[in-house]
Amino acid sequence: MIARFSLIILTLFSFCLFSQKEITIEKIWKYYLYYPKGAEGYNAMVDGESYSVRQSDNTIVKRSFEGKKKEELIFKPAANFTYDGYEFNADESKILFLTDVESKYRYSYSANYYLFDRATKQLQPLDEQRQPQTLAEYSPDGNQVSYIYENNIYVKNLNTGIVTQLTVDGKKNAIVNGTTDWVYEEEFAFIKAYDWSPDSKYLAYLKFDEREVKEFRMTFFNELYPDSYDFKYPKAGEENSKVSVHIADIESAKEQEIFIGQYEYIPRMEWSPSNNELILQSMNRHQSSLKYHLVDLKADAWASSVIFEEKSETYVDVDDNLIFLNDGNSILRTSEMDGYKHIYKLSFDGTHTQITSGKWDVIDFLGLNPKSNTIYYSSSEPHATQKSVYGIQVNGKNKTELTTKKGYNNAEFLKGMKYFIHTYSNANTPPVISLRNANGKLIETLEDNSRLAKLLKSSYTLSPKTFSTIETDDAILNTWMILPHDFDSTKKYPVYFNVYGGPGHNEVLDSWDGSDYMYHQLLAQKGYIVFCVDPRGTMYRGAEFKKSTYLELGKLETEDILSCAKALGEYSWVDKERLGIMGWSYGGFMSSLAITKGADLFKMAIAVAPVTSWRYYDNIYTERFMRTPQENKNGYDDNSPINHVDKLQGNYLLIHGAADDNVHYQNTMEMVNAMVAANKQFDLFIYPNKNHGIYGGNTRNHLFQMMFDYVLENL
Repeated sequence: MIARFSLIILTLFSFCLFSQKEITIEKIWKYYLYYPKGAEGYNAMVDGESYSVRQSDNTIVKRSFEGKKKEELIFKPAANFTYDGYEFNADESKILFLTDVESKYRYSYSANYYLFDRATKQLQPLDEQRQPQTLAEYSPDGNQVSYIYENNIYVKNLNTGIVTQLTVDGKKNAIVNGTTDWVYEEEFAFIKAYDWSPDSKYLAYLKFDEREVKEFRMTFFNELYPDSYDFKYPKAGEENSKVSVHIADIESAKEQEIFIGQYEYIPRMEWSPSNNELILQSMNRHQSSLKYHLVDLKADAWASSVIFEEKSETYVDVDDNLIFLNDGNSILRTSEMDGYKHIYKLSFDGTHTQITSGKWDVIDFLGLNPKSNTIYYSSSEPHATQKSVYGIQVNGKNKTELTTKKGYNNAEFLKGMKYFIHTYSNANTPPVISLRNANGKLIETLEDNSRLAKLLKSSYTLSPKTFSTIETDDAILNTWMILPHDFDSTKKYPVYFNVYGGPGHNEVLDSWDGSDYMYHQLLAQKGYIVFCVDPRGTMYRGAEFKKSTYLELGKLETEDILSCAKALGEYSWVDKERLGIMGWSYGGFMSSLAITKGADLFKMAIAVAPVTSWRYYDNIYTERFMRTPQENKNGYDDNSPINHVDKLQGNYLLIHGAADDNVHYQNTMEMVNAMVAANKQFDLFIYPNKNHGIYGGNTRNHLFQMMFDYVLENL
C-alpha cells in the first residue's frame, strides 16, 4: 500500500500567529459569520437581451444585460405584500407570484399564488377558494394557469376566470394526480408530474395509486398530547404506488389513459416543444432497463411506441439530461454506454450517435442553443475533483472550454441561451459570481465575496485544503487533507475522518465547502488533522468505479476507508491510536461500519442520521444498488452496522432527528436495540421534530457544539 501526499510542510505552514482570531462554533453556526454572499436573482426576459430583478423593497425592474443604467419599473407592490418568487407568462403581460411557501419534504411545498395584470395593475389570488396550492404553471400560450390542490389538478383560464377541475379522485395517502409520491420525490428528484402540450390544448399527467403502499408514522412533540403524521413510504422489497399516464383535453376536460406496456417506474416525461409528441421514460423494478416511449397525438388513436431501450447489468441512471432537437425527430441525452457518461443524439428510429467522448464524465446538461446548434454542458474532464463548462456543436465539432480557471465552475444559462450566471470557487476560495455571454466572455462580476476572502486572510490562520491520492491494493482514491495550523512534522497528531462515501455524491471536490470548511479549520486550529476520501462507488470516474459496489453497499467503501486509516498510520506525524470518524446519512452508515468493522483502527465515531440496515430504507434508492432483500439477503445483512455491534470498542455517538422522513429514526432505534443486546456502551442524542437536515433556530449551533465537544473529549 502506498500513500502519496504532496506536503511542502515548511513552506505551507510558516504562518504568523500574532493577532489571529479564533474560529468558534457560534461564529460558524449561530452568527453565520463566514457565510458567502450570493448574487441578485436574474429572470431573463423573452428577448434574451434583458432581465428582471427583484430589489430590496420588493419592486421588480427590467434592465439590459449590457446596459444596466437604463431601468424600467415592472411591479411596485402594495404595502406588506411579500413574495418568494415570480414568473411571467408568454407575452410577459402577467406575473404569477409565489407566497407563503411551506416546505413539505425535500423538494415539495405548498404556497399561495397571486396573479398580477401589468395592464390593469390588479393583483388577485390565483384561486381564493382552494388554498394553499402547489406547482402552479402557465400554459405555453400564457392564457391559462394549472396547479395542484389536494392531489387534484385544476386549470384557470386567465381570459374568463373560469376554473376547471381536471381530476376528481385525488385523496391524501390514496390517489395523487399531477405530482409525485414521497419516494419519487426523494429518489428521482421529481415532483411536477404533469406537463403542457406545446399548443396548450392538452395536459399530460401521472396518477399515483398509493393505497397498497404501507404507511410510516412520525411523532411530533408540540402540544400536551403529541401529534402523529402518517405518509406512504415503500421500504426495500415492499409494494410501490401503481403509476399510470393520462392525457387530458383542456377544452372538454376529458382524459385518456396511455398504455405503455410493462414497467415499475415512470421517472420522467416531457413534450416535444415543436410537435404534439410526448416522451415518457419507464424503468423496471431493478432499474436495469430504461425505455423511451413516444406518444404521438397527431394520430387519430393515441398510442405509444418504444423508440429506444438502454440496458445494464447493474442499473441505469435517471437524470434531467434530455433536450429535443429542431428536427422534431431526435433528442439529446446522456448515457454511460461507453463506460463514461457522455452526450448522445438519439433519433426516434432508435439509432444513436455519440457527441462527447473521453475518460471523464459529463456532469450537467446546461442547455442547447437551437440557432447555433451548440450544446452547453459541464464535465469532470480536468479531474474528478473539478468541474468545467464547455460548448460543443451537435455534430461533435468545435468543442470550447468556457471557464478557464481550474476548480469548480457552475453555470446557469438564462432564457435565450445568450448569457449565463457563472459561479466559480475552489477548495480555499469563496465563490465568485459573474455574468458571462455564451462564449464565456465576462460581462460583469456580480459578487466576488472579497469581504469574506479578506476577513479570512487577514484575521485567521487557515490551513490550506490540499489534494492527493492514496493507492490501495484495489484502487487509487482521491483524498483531501487539512493539517493543524501550527503543524510540526516531528510531532504526532490525531486524525479526524470526514466521510460520506455513497453513490451519487462526492466529498473530495475542489470547491468551497462553506460552513463545513470553517468547522474543519476549527478542528485544525485545535490540533487535529482533517482527512476525507472518496471510496469506490463514488462519482465522476466512470461507470466501473461508480458501480463497483453493486449488490453489497458498504463492503468496498469500508475496505477503502480502513485502507486509508492504515496508510495514514504509517506517517511519523500521525498518531494512529487516535483516529476518529464522522459521517451524516450514508456517511453515518460508513462511520458506524468503521467503528465496528474497523474497531482496531478507530477510537471514536460520530454517526448522524445513519442508515443502520438497508432493509429500513426506501425501495427506489436501495433496490437500484442492492435489488430486493428477498433476492439479496446477504448483501443487505453482511454490511449492516446493526449486525456488527459486537465488535464495537471505541466511543460511539449516535444522533438523529425524530421527524426524519428520509432515513427514519427507526434506524437509530434498531441500532440502540442491537448495542443494548450486545452490552455495548454508547452515547445518544435525539432532536425532537427535526428532519434529516437537523436545522432550524439554534439547532445547528447546538449540534455542532455537541459534536465538537465530543471530539475534544474522546479523540
